Amino acid sequence: MKSTGINYFTSKQAFGLESGEALPEITIAYHAYGKLNASKDNVVWVCHALTANADATDWWNGLVGAGLALDPEKYFIVCANILGSCYGSSGPLSINPLTQEPYFSNFPLVTIRDMVHAHILLRKHLKLENIHLLVGGSMGGYQALEWCVMEHGIIENLFLLATSAAESAWGIAIHTSQRLAIEADCSWLDKSEKAGSAGLKAARAIGMLTYRNYEIMVERQSDPDTEKTDNYRAESYIRYQGDKLVNRFNAYTYWLLTKAMDSHNLSRGRGGNLALVLQSIKQRALIIGISSDILCPVQEQVFISQHIPNATYVEIGSSYGHDGFLIESERIASHLVPWLEVK
Repeated sequence: MKSTGINYFTSKQAFGLESGEALPEITIAYHAYGKLNASKDNVVWVCHALTANADATDWWNGLVGAGLALDPEKYFIVCANILGSCYGSSGPLSINPLTQEPYFSNFPLVTIRDMVHAHILLRKHLKLENIHLLVGGSMGGYQALEWCVMEHGIIENLFLLATSAAESAWGIAIHTSQRLAIEADCSWLDKSEKAGSAGLKAARAIGMLTYRNYEIMVERQSDPDTEKTDNYRAESYIRYQGDKLVNRFNAYTYWLLTKAMDSHNLSRGRGGNLALVLQSIKQRALIIGISSDILCPVQEQVFISQHIPNATYVEIGSSYGHDGFLIESERIASHLVPWLEVK
């Protein structure tokens, strides 16, 4: 059963943020697929990554959908757009109810924990007291890990892909480079949805180099014409990917969400020891790493699996790099489905 479309939940109460600031109200956009069973124990909640939206059947159509590993005929699947995004949840393009104008650069900084608090608000609105499976890849995994720490008794099983327990110095350096590209755009901070668009294109170009890797770029984007001196296939590919994101996303949002990713550290305010915090996660966990991932290398997932007491680690050999968690759906499903069937 496919989602009947995007849904919106608006809380008119002030929403406190980890920074100490507050939003006067928030809206959460979400999709729901399938039906909640009588015992209400078939809930799957999917947390999405940086530039995705609430429609998991759109961006993860090899894993979520009829006949797939996460089948709406079997599960009640929820995917909520993250706080700070531009796909329906409150973010920089939203109207500030206090000024009746878009927030733009005035939207306050948010953290991964703020996003999870918004998810919890929606969970309570939907009257879901149990999440059978919590799923997250990349930035979605940041949310899923935080959620397991914040609501121990609600989540039964955890499925993580290409993620980490804390944002690395490598990741922060990449995000800073991307924000520098956005900030270098002369239109940055204009009161316009198009502000920083050229910078966003450059930021996406930087990102693409980390989502893929040397092997797949050389394999797919090398030119057969050895006489070329310009207009290379790799250049065209990177420009195309930049334009593609600019046409569907927003620089204010990208800047804000990369800041939120930098905030990710499970041990912040919890004693500073990542291993000990991970040991507090008692859920049964399946953790998948992609062998060629240079953005969240497999050592990040190995570390998580070594410290979550009931964790299973699987490494998928793939040349697709970080994007392998979106592309290698059949291979991912071949591990997820039998793992879910074990009681």
